[in-house]
Amino acid sequence: MEHLSAPQLAAWLADPSRQRPLLLDVREQWEFDLCHLDGATLMQMNSIPARIDDLDEDAEIVCICHHGMRSMQVAAFLERNGFGKISNLTGGVHAWALQVDSAMPKY
Repeated sequence: MEHLSAPQLAAWLADPSRQRPLLLDVREQWEFDLCHLDGATLMQMNSIPARIDDLDEDAEIVCICHHGMRSMQVAAFLERNGFGKISNLTGGVHAWALQVDSAMPKY
């Protein structure tokens, strides 16, 4: 698993030469409704085992949560299940709001 800072992910998303990763937001619906990264896909943490077949194990996936702990657990779970291109957003959407998008709501 790779660990990405919010500025590193922002640079990746802004780079037209790089394929856009799947931004996998593993928070609860109410958290996602409050704030999320543009283009993120919500798949709540507790639903991942049942929905693992919905994910492409060859895709580059960046796991995202509020502070980076739930997403790190999901990233580790995906790696144990054969996913090879997994990253975790260190600090989660909170870090994104502080370091990249000051207009994003914080909670």
